[in-house]
Amino acid sequence: MSETFLPKGGGYRALRVYRLTEAIHDLTAIFAERFIERGSRTKDQMVQAARSGKQNIAEGSEASSTSKETEIKLTNVAKASLEELLIDYQDYLRQHGLPIWEKDHPRTVKMREYLKSSGFMDHPTAHAQGMNAEEYCNLMITLINQSTYMLRKLIERQQEQFLKHGGIKELMYKARTTYRATHRSDQTDSSDQSDQSDLSD
Repeated sequence: MSETFLPKGGGYRALRVYRLTEAIHDLTAIFAERFIERGSRTKDQMVQAARSGKQNIAEGSEASSTSKETEIKLTNVAKASLEELLIDYQDYLRQHGLPIWEKDHPRTVKMREYLKSSGFMDHPTAHAQGMNAEEYCNLMITLINQSTYMLRKLIERQQEQFLKHGGIKELMYKARTTYRATHRSDQTDSSDQSDQSDLSD
């Protein structure tokens, strides 16, 4: 029997926000190696937070077919991990006496345009070795803000899907009642055909 009541899970690699979190992970690994002291706990924490942002999107997407609750929970964990990472970049700037560029700063405007470009999406680490700490942190702050915004929208959409379609138990119940109704109808049709056959003999 080919019937299934499980929605298709996965598909996270097609999400732009997942691709951005991949870039955040790769760029953070380079930043930590370049600018954070070897053996520092902050170094490990930043890389782990960046990895968690990416990984939880993937795990939530894969879990979506059997648990919308888990999908929403893990997507929210991804957002929380990136917000933790955002604070680390802000702390680095503050502790080193470097400025956080405002959202209307000319360099921030140019940076947002760059982050939208195919050049960045195809090769996000292309300029990683040429940036100083101020440029690097402000790029990451902008990138993380974009990603957390997208994750908030994704969570809203996941919640709407849950309200509309329900969770796995509701899907199982709907599938079972539909199956019973369909097969009951088939049995009735078979019985009617048998009665007609008897009458024709």
